[in-house]
Amino acid sequence: MSIHLIISLILFTFIAAFHLEKAVLLIILLLPSYLIRFHLLGIPFTFLEAMIIISFSFWFIKTTKLKLGSWLKNRKKRFPYPFAKEIIIILVAAFISSLITNFSSASLGILKAYFFEPIMLYILILNILPGKSGRNKIINMLALSALVTALFAILQKYTGIFIFNDFWQATQTRRVVSWFGYPNAIGLFLAPIIMIIAGQLAALKKDKSRKYYFSLVFFSLTIISSLLAIYFAHSEGALIALLASTFVFIFFSGRVGKIITSASFVILFLSVIFIPSLKTLAIDKLTLQDLSGEIRKQQWRETMMTINKKSFILGNGLSNYQETVTPFHQEGIFFNRDKMENFHSILYGNAQLRAKYWQPVEIYMYPHNIVLNFWSELGLLGLLGFIILIIKFIVKSFLLFKKNNNLLALGLLSAMLTIIIHGLVDVPYLKNDLSVQFFIILSLLASLILDQKALKEIKI
Repeated sequence: MSIHLIISLILFTFIAAFHLEKAVLLIILLLPSYLIRFHLLGIPFTFLEAMIIISFSFWFIKTTKLKLGSWLKNRKKRFPYPFAKEIIIILVAAFISSLITNFSSASLGILKAYFFEPIMLYILILNILPGKSGRNKIINMLALSALVTALFAILQKYTGIFIFNDFWQATQTRRVVSWFGYPNAIGLFLAPIIMIIAGQLAALKKDKSRKYYFSLVFFSLTIISSLLAIYFAHSEGALIALLASTFVFIFFSGRVGKIITSASFVILFLSVIFIPSLKTLAIDKLTLQDLSGEIRKQQWRETMMTINKKSFILGNGLSNYQETVTPFHQEGIFFNRDKMENFHSILYGNAQLRAKYWQPVEIYMYPHNIVLNFWSELGLLGLLGFIILIIKFIVKSFLLFKKNNNLLALGLLSAMLTIIIHGLVDVPYLKNDLSVQFFIILSLLASLILDQKALKEIKI
């Protein structure tokens, strides 16, 4: 462990000891710090994990020391944590999935980083940053994290610095990666934050104060920069997910929004129907006939083979997908075979054409589909837990919006839709920063629910 890392951890420990709220806000700001990795007593950690564990430890010690008696005494008077049952189901499923792999070091690392620690942060946020003030601070930190990440990506677009893949770094084929090392990570990280900020921006009460204008400029700059970063990363899944969730957000935001989105949808539909190039593009993307789509479909076929033959109920176990899918893996696919008549008969006797249309396919860490990701890693129990959690999230956020015209709730709903839609072709949860981000989004809605319960305005 380097001296700089040791000093940073010591400084953060002091912050957590004396200013726990600031420590939690730093965690939210520094979500990409999972890229800083080290070992402690032989156990792998990231800086993000260390911050969560340190903060949770101080909160738990202070709660136990000062409030445990009153906490136990008044437990019946408190509102339970929203989504508690679903979270417990997911946690139990994750534990069972780790058991399937005999508690391997890889599975325990996933259990720790993707489940236990995000839930720790969820508990911290609801206790340390409650109410509207807490939500505002959380969203400000998310926005600042997104802005810095996006600005670095934009810098990469024009300089190529710190893009270590030669193909992505080349000017003609450049795809920015920001801190993450690969382009799609930018869309996975930024897209949900854009929709949260959109909800917060729409909810701002117009006045002539400096605070209002600062927030307006800050949030607008963050959204624009993030959209540019995603575009420069060529993260098509994120762009499509954002387009769909933005339609939902604008449609429900008011009567004018309904008119705008309805007219836009009609124009878009007619354009696709009558412009051949757009029609071809739309068909290729929707039916996954482009190269990335064909690779995804091959992944899904192989994943379903493992699930049907080996792991229908329990899944493959945490961090065990690659090993389990290997016997079913096809080393490559013939790309564009559907666009050539008599494809197989032509290629049978032509080695040059076989080489031209052959596309090698690696074994990825996950199936790149939100349903198959959870099914493979957590089994049917974990998949069911996540489905119930997401449905409950959507229903409750929509009820909060409809009851009080809460635009932040609509923004959170749109953020979850972004995750789901992008997750149809990618991995929007099983990553250090994304799992923590997911529970931050969950905590924001939980905070709104607790406020409404306290006020007894709606029955949830």
